Amino acid sequence: MGEERLAGDWWVDARCTNCDVARQLAPDLIGEADGRSVVLRQPRDQAEIRSLHAAAYACHTRSVHPPDGRLDAALDPFPMALDDTVHLCGHNSRQTAGANSYLLCRPDGTVMMVDTPRWSTSLAARYEKLGPVTDVLLTHRDHAAHGRRYADRFGARLWIHEGDLDAAPDADRVLRGTDPVEIADGVVAHPLPGHTRGSVLYLADGRYCFSGDSFYWSRTTADLEVVESVTWYSIEELAASLARTAGRLRFEWVLPGHGDRRRLPADEMAERLRRLAERTRLLRPRPIDFTAVRW
Repeated sequence: MGEERLAGDWWVDARCTNCDVARQLAPDLIGEADGRSVVLRQPRDQAEIRSLHAAAYACHTRSVHPPDGRLDAALDPFPMALDDTVHLCGHNSRQTAGANSYLLCRPDGTVMMVDTPRWSTSLAARYEKLGPVTDVLLTHRDHAAHGRRYADRFGARLWIHEGDLDAAPDADRVLRGTDPVEIADGVVAHPLPGHTRGSVLYLADGRYCFSGDSFYWSRTTADLEVVESVTWYSIEELAASLARTAGRLRFEWVLPGHGDRRRLPADEMAERLRRLAERTRLLRPRPIDFTAVRW
């Protein structure tokens, strides 16, 4: 569809990388065609206009455009509350391939950032309004961009696993091995080598699973999936990690870097994760293929 559009319409330009973020935020309005996002139909009411603004403000290539080409700053929804504890940062970064990042609010009024949005002093100030940010938790090397800058701005500790330490060699806290580690009250780091050597997921309060790129919710399959076609380190290691870890995890929300989010009852999520571990055990290495991701 290129950049063909009608005057007065919302549209998506050809810089789109098919990262799925816009479709997550406006699923009834933005779809996929020919390996990129396209506007399926124009908004019918103010709520749908707000959804398209959310998609536009999250898009890392700034490819989603309103009719007059100018977004309404008053309709920037980020940080966007997913519930009373977790906020979506939005403003995804080109340097993390458009990955989602999150803010985790703690009972004592402090906040943790999980992975990073694009760097901006104004965004940092906006995120700080939720409370003092004490920690920046990196799930793996692909999402390490801006981690040091945000940590320094907040006066926060920067976390990464030793397997990906070269991506953040100045990290303040380094996770080691594969055993789970409680890094704060109610927050446990589970090393999960597979997508990268140093991949980690963070489990909070028995409710929230920040899974990085280890697994995600697929709207295509309506299930938890691994990104088997974009596993940089080892699909066999990822299978072993899931087999070792799945039984220890209890959560309602899956909150990935790439791929969609989903909330389900904890028992159902546990069963889906168990079945994912079984399916992943049968997978074998394959060439990297971004077009094969089942968003």
